[in-house]
Amino acid sequence: MAGLTVVVPALNEARHLPFLLADLQRWPDALQIIVVDGGSTDKTIQVAHQGGAQVVQSPVQGRGQQLQRGLQLSQHSWLMVLHADSRLSQHWVDHVQRVLSMARGHQQAWAFDFRVDQRRPLLKLLEWCVAIRSHWGQMPYGDQGLLIHRSLYERVGGYRSLALMEDVDLIQRLQQISRIGALGCALTTSARRWTRRGVLNQAWSNAQLRRRWKNGEDAEQLIQIYRR
Repeated sequence: MAGLTVVVPALNEARHLPFLLADLQRWPDALQIIVVDGGSTDKTIQVAHQGGAQVVQSPVQGRGQQLQRGLQLSQHSWLMVLHADSRLSQHWVDHVQRVLSMARGHQQAWAFDFRVDQRRPLLKLLEWCVAIRSHWGQMPYGDQGLLIHRSLYERVGGYRSLALMEDVDLIQRLQQISRIGALGCALTTSARRWTRRGVLNQAWSNAQLRRRWKNGEDAEQLIQIYRR
């Protein structure tokens, strides 16, 4: 079975990161975990080292820059990108190995099913809407992770140095040359942003940010709105 490089951009994620790193240790073959830190002031770097990760400190905050930096250091042909506040399902290894064993698995990118770590009606509705967007619209976002072979990643040009919308930017380019398949298992993300601002308010804000970015507004300016 092929080795796997996992890249995790992080910023002040000492609380969530240990759980993801523990989930990743289920991988039975060669595993490289790279945590790219964007300037954390908590114990993220210490936690990453304790969890067996290689830590890279990015000179610039922003997932696009951090992912670009981490993937440049990847050692394996199969690449996985995950957010630091994600949790992998118990059987994630089986689903990823199934893709890696496919004769043509490397010809497309793959994403997890979106789940939130709280059970509320509006969050269930959100999961349903994301499923439609991902499967029928072929538009998974970064909180669903990404599994991609190096050859396809390089062919599409990789992540760009964007402070925001790095996931949408990459997926749009992938759509032009391949499909984005469903891994068939969940990746659970923290509900903190959704519950802090409210599900509907956050969904509306995200949609407006995407619209403004597609209309040409600078990601560096939009990230200030996103972080409010």
